[in-house]
Amino acid sequence: MNTIPAYSGARISGCWTLRSDGSGGGEGSLDRLLPSVILGLSPRKRTTSQCKSEPPLLRTSKRTIYTAGRPPWYNEHGAQSKEAFVIGLCGGSASGKTTVARKIIEALDVPWVVLLSMDSFYKVLSPEEQLLAARNDYNFDHPDAFDFDLLTHTLRKLKQGKSVKIPVYDFTTHGRQKEWKTVYGASVIIFEGIMSFADKALLQLLDMKIFVETDSDIRLVRRLRRDITERGRDIEGVIKQYNKFVKPAFEQYIEPTMRLADLVVPRGGGNMVAIDLIVQHVHSQLEERELSVRAALASAHQAQPLPQTLSVLESTPQVRGMHTIIRNKETSRDEFIFYSKRLMRLLIERALSFLPSQVHIVQTPQGEDYEGRSFHGKRITGVSILRAGETMEPALRAVCKDVRIGKILIQTNQDTGEPELHYLRLPKDISEDHVILMDCTVSTGAAAMMAVRVLLDHDVQEDKILLVSLLMAEMGVHSVAYAFPQVKIITTAVDKKVNDVFHIIPGIGNFGDRYFGTDAPPDWSDEDLDEPSY
Repeated sequence: MNTIPAYSGARISGCWTLRSDGSGGGEGSLDRLLPSVILGLSPRKRTTSQCKSEPPLLRTSKRTIYTAGRPPWYNEHGAQSKEAFVIGLCGGSASGKTTVARKIIEALDVPWVVLLSMDSFYKVLSPEEQLLAARNDYNFDHPDAFDFDLLTHTLRKLKQGKSVKIPVYDFTTHGRQKEWKTVYGASVIIFEGIMSFADKALLQLLDMKIFVETDSDIRLVRRLRRDITERGRDIEGVIKQYNKFVKPAFEQYIEPTMRLADLVVPRGGGNMVAIDLIVQHVHSQLEERELSVRAALASAHQAQPLPQTLSVLESTPQVRGMHTIIRNKETSRDEFIFYSKRLMRLLIERALSFLPSQVHIVQTPQGEDYEGRSFHGKRITGVSILRAGETMEPALRAVCKDVRIGKILIQTNQDTGEPELHYLRLPKDISEDHVILMDCTVSTGAAAMMAVRVLLDHDVQEDKILLVSLLMAEMGVHSVAYAFPQVKIITTAVDKKVNDVFHIIPGIGNFGDRYFGTDAPPDWSDEDLDEPSY
């Protein structure tokens, strides 16, 4: 954790002004700096914090995986119990807000930081306004230029842990691009913009408010450089726009909001005293919000009857015989794969029987009507919890033609014992689908609960989620059913016990290692999900 250099701050208008040299004198308290959600930076891309020595990212040609995962943001009841920490950055145009935000991210060194720029939320211009903008006669520095309703709605959802779509504004055409960017999974949000403090509803979402103060001459030079090189403007147009709109707007709308800030940062990104203070406070807030979900699950739901939402495949001699083979530690890998695949096919067919259907009358080749059934829904999507859940995808594809597949990677943190989200790729518009969530074993239910929570955060309806697993422990069944009572749970068998290190007893071993032929580490858990093989 970063340490804070000794400093003294001068109290100005109810906020702290931090000088990069640590000079000044006065009194004050940091108790008023409440937990923050950081709303971030540029509209260009979603960004995560990176360690200077080893960035917490693993990139392949198709995937980006966070080697530092996102810990649980919900409690054992499945409900969100902590919101993202939002930092609002305000200041004049070209004051260095983006630079400050990036310096904060570099110093934070935590994953799952989202940068959100107010520039993404300019209103769509009418044809008349487009002509004014082309002549540099449209005021982009007035509060009316921004879509505060969309901005507040988006920030509130992102703070609540929901998936959101961010518009992409094109400064060359003065319009929004067709494709919007999807952002999800913020532990910290950094939000920056010239009008960050101008709306009361928006202010209520900011946990920490920072004003970046920079000399007006420096801001003008920066704006000239940016608008000419990045936005294709001419120097006369930039100066005209600055004198007519930018400077008056700063004096009327932006500078007065400095009094609302918790911290005033002179000279922007070069003020490391201020940045260190901000980082230390964010770290302290994140530590206070840490949760212990798996321990809570292990101590809950003891000696309760199995829920009605559970469906266990009938234990026929065939099913029990296949379990005998795959549970036997002497079974070869080839036989383990063969009989696992047979069970998976039966399991998926069983799961499909719980999907909604409707009467469908067709005519047979003999010219007679046949009253049958057909799926009553928009789409079926499969989502596998990597890596073991990926082995169930062929069985789903074999019985659901053209099914869409999503993937979620969840791993256990060996230091905390908690599940962590590292990667997800979900199909577009999944909120309208019936989702078959696949994992091969469920012991405590911690990983399955995280995966369900991810789906709910993407607006999938709870009663449209089916969790399918080859083997579950009673603890895992209770955990999922208690947290998400509308999720249907389908499995081929339920074992009664989980031992002290969360192994299912009698169990099946580490399914992924036995299936893929890899060696399990000495402290493996049934829900440890290794990096997927490609």
